[in-house]
Amino acid sequence: MPTLSRTGRSTSWPDIAVSRSGKTPERCLRNLQFDTGKRLRRQMMAVTDQFNFDGELSDNVRTRFFINGEWCAPKGSEEFELVSPITEEVIFRLPAASIEDAGAAVKVARDAFDTGSWACSPSVERAVVLRRIASEMRDRLALFGRLWTAQVGAPSWFASQFTGIAPAYFDFYADLISQSSFEDERTVPTGRVKVVREPVGVCALIVPWNAPLVLLTQKLAAALAAGCTVVAKPSPETPLDALVLAECVAAAGLPPGVFNVVPAGREVGDWLIRQPMIDKVSFTGSTVAGKHIAQVCANRLARVSLELGGKSASVICDDADIGAWIANVAPFTMPFSGQICFSQTRVLVPRKRHDEFMSAYVRAIDGMKVGSPWDPDTMIGPVATSNQYRRVLDFIDVAKREGANPVIGGGRAPGHEHGYFVAPTVFDNVHSDMTIAREEVFGPVVSIICHDGDEDAIRIANDSLYGLSGTIFSADIGRAERIARRIRTGNLTVNGLQLDPSIPFGGFKQSGIGREGGPEGLETFTETKAIYFPAV
Repeated sequence: MPTLSRTGRSTSWPDIAVSRSGKTPERCLRNLQFDTGKRLRRQMMAVTDQFNFDGELSDNVRTRFFINGEWCAPKGSEEFELVSPITEEVIFRLPAASIEDAGAAVKVARDAFDTGSWACSPSVERAVVLRRIASEMRDRLALFGRLWTAQVGAPSWFASQFTGIAPAYFDFYADLISQSSFEDERTVPTGRVKVVREPVGVCALIVPWNAPLVLLTQKLAAALAAGCTVVAKPSPETPLDALVLAECVAAAGLPPGVFNVVPAGREVGDWLIRQPMIDKVSFTGSTVAGKHIAQVCANRLARVSLELGGKSASVICDDADIGAWIANVAPFTMPFSGQICFSQTRVLVPRKRHDEFMSAYVRAIDGMKVGSPWDPDTMIGPVATSNQYRRVLDFIDVAKREGANPVIGGGRAPGHEHGYFVAPTVFDNVHSDMTIAREEVFGPVVSIICHDGDEDAIRIANDSLYGLSGTIFSADIGRAERIARRIRTGNLTVNGLQLDPSIPFGGFKQSGIGREGGPEGLETFTETKAIYFPAV
């Protein structure tokens, strides 16, 4: 099963992060085992050119929506402007869906579910279609990676690799439902009972801009595997990934109405979550928006899954190999300029090893190339939007006023007069009550917090509104596991950082409700029904 894995032997930072020869950081890429072989490496090299929207995207993707298996002209006249985070200039315009467009998508999704052509199809037949979707996606991996870079500035090496996990979700769920009956029979004193898992119904999938393809596919693959129908609303900043995915779905032979795409803004999203024909809402985004969605869904008792904010802690024990931590986790303290939910933004360091750690970590961060995300050597590109840029700089200013010490960075990246470039920033002398240690910044900003032993580290790690991800480094695996079991966080890795489509991902506390990935992710798109057969 493909994995996002940072586990492995200790390696010096230049081997991991920045190839001095001008080539892509190969070891970093090898550890991201989403897709292997020559094809992905060829696609990766193609990412270095600028994106040609007219030449690389079909007319359907550029001008229409995907509704009921067809490419439909917009009913309104509103447009999105895509702004390059590199130049701050408008680079593309495309239609924005209206409530009327969204209403048409909801209606056909409802009709498609109620007629049962997909929901009632045998799971082995659904698995065949899922595998076809995965295959179509793999043929477009280079395009998906380039789109991510063009729209929001994801570094090209990161985008080309990370997109490889997206088709793996379809493969995983295809395998899972091929081996699952969706029911089991139980004996009770009065007879027997069949307990059946049925699709929850019509699902609204609302995804953010930071990882638009992967976050949509981890929801969509599970929803389709369960037999649901879907209306997807991608973010205004990244509307194109879902439309290219619709081309994959159409080529794979998914029945009309089962998957529909309406790129739209907040107004349409708010309309969608209130619709009685929508049985379930699955949302990834900010905790503030997630709370609003939860309240709306609660009023009508609609099913809801939420994958929200994080302030993940990386716990370094006093016996840890600092070099191994630098090799395996340092790049993921601020991946994609810190705009990934599992970024390890709180680093908990043994007080007695503080100076040793800071010397190694600051040297590593200082070696990260900041620049154009199209350059395969770039580790830190711009943040995605002007709003995000201002937000990150505001957090940096607050941290300074509260007494945190910026040992590196602390403002706009030098040498970049245009674009939303923030210098990689590491704050030392951080305490858990500081804003920078409590709020999700979503930028290349890391807090270093000293601890005085395992109990203190556990206390600090748990002193957060969030509980999404985390890492623990120790030479004693048993010790690391004991710490992991006491941290209120949904996903923890010992001596590395790993994700996998077969494993549930989600958070405790204000990091969300429900899980995505694994069998648990499939269950969230089903309802349980018990059918009794009394003894004669």
